[in-house]
Amino acid sequence: MNKKANTILFMLGATVANVLLMVAIFIVLFLIYGNLIAGSLSPEVNQIVLIVLFLGSIALTYFLYHRIIKWMSKKWDLDEYFDPIFARRGQSKKD
Repeated sequence: MNKKANTILFMLGATVANVLLMVAIFIVLFLIYGNLIAGSLSPEVNQIVLIVLFLGSIALTYFLYHRIIKWMSKKWDLDEYFDPIFARRGQSKKD
C-alpha cells in the first residue's frame, strides 16, 4: 500500500480505538462512582457528576491517546509509512 492509504487506514483505526477507549474509561469511572458515591447523593447532583465523568473521560482519552501516539512515534519511524496530513505553507503537494 502507498503512504496515503496507510495514513487513511491509520486515521480510521485510531479514531475507532479512541472512541472505544473513551467508552471504556467512561464505563470504568461510572462503575467506580456508582459503587462508591452515587447512592448517597441527590439525582440532580448525580446528573452533574455524570456530565463531569463524561468530560473527564474525554480529557483522559486525549491524554492517553497523545501518550500512545508519542510512544509509537519513538518506537517506529511513522514518517516512513505515512503521508503528512497537512502540507506546510508554501509547499505544493506532490501527486
